[in-house]
Amino acid sequence: MIAKLFKKLKKRLKPKRKITAKKRKKTALKKKTAKRKPKLSRRPLKRRASAKSKKPRSKTKRIKKTKKQIAKGAYVPSASEELMGEITHYFPKVSAAVFVVSSSGLKVGDTIKIVGHTTNFTQQVGSMQIDRKTIEAAQKGDEIGLATKMRVRRKDKVYRIK
Repeated sequence: MIAKLFKKLKKRLKPKRKITAKKRKKTALKKKTAKRKPKLSRRPLKRRASAKSKKPRSKTKRIKKTKKQIAKGAYVPSASEELMGEITHYFPKVSAAVFVVSSSGLKVGDTIKIVGHTTNFTQQVGSMQIDRKTIEAAQKGDEIGLATKMRVRRKDKVYRIK
């Protein structure tokens, strides 16, 4: 019994062999070139249905679904609202949105309404910037940065309330 303990201690106390660079390269090559067996999946294979059993989808179902979606979330602007543009980007840390003015000009102090899938709020234009320079009015085609009071998303529409 004591002899077994001594053998175990000798094994633990033996100095570890240093691995040379050549041996490292050889073992690396062996690992790369070793053929690996493909793993078998535990799930049974699904059999494909024959071409005859597949039925073509009816187009009427898809059309009805899209009409419901449009009717459910569509926003119809009133006569006093004019479409100004569409949000292209939003910066959450500074709470600012970027959009291109697509119709007549926009001034500081105008009331705008931002409408989208999850967005619907009204605010006054407090500050506008073009290339980090504050401006008082924006013309058609200008890409402006606009401070917003709430989060907006891409593709949200911007309307000016007259």
